[in-house]
Amino acid sequence: MATKILGISGSLRKDSVNSKLIREAARLYGECEFLEADLNIPLYDGDLEDEHGLPDVVETLVSQIADADAVIISTPEYNGGITGVLKNALDWVSRAKPSPWAGKPVAVMSAAAGRAGGVRAQTMLRTCMTPFSVRIAAAPEVGIASAGSEFDDEGRLVSERYQASVERLMRALEVEIRG
Repeated sequence: MATKILGISGSLRKDSVNSKLIREAARLYGECEFLEADLNIPLYDGDLEDEHGLPDVVETLVSQIADADAVIISTPEYNGGITGVLKNALDWVSRAKPSPWAGKPVAVMSAAAGRAGGVRAQTMLRTCMTPFSVRIAAAPEVGIASAGSEFDDEGRLVSERYQASVERLMRALEVEIRG
């Protein structure tokens, strides 16, 4: 049975380089069943939750996380941190009981325009993931800089160096999955 991997992009943009990066990571992982999450969800609102519970789109995300063998998250860097879209999704999912994150293997990466390639956002993302007790894959940080020019027309990384970094991270994720 193929490994189930959920990809979460911190960007809603149609041609997001972070969405391209999670797809490329899944391809470089190898044989797997890959599903991409939809973070187009309402802003967290405790009153909404009290009145209606978790929105259906959040329940779907919670189920996708729970059903996955591992999660790949890629975030752009917005003003030195993760996107509001990604933080909002994490806040909503944190309301689910039991937590779908507990013990889940997670690979963190980023693609951005800047030199650091979103590495500061990765630091914030790791901090945000701490309360969930996930198992972050320990490998080299993957921060794709000048990301707009790092993917070909098929969405594949053009740099062998970046491709090798993503492959190393996917091998580390595989180790986490195997436990």
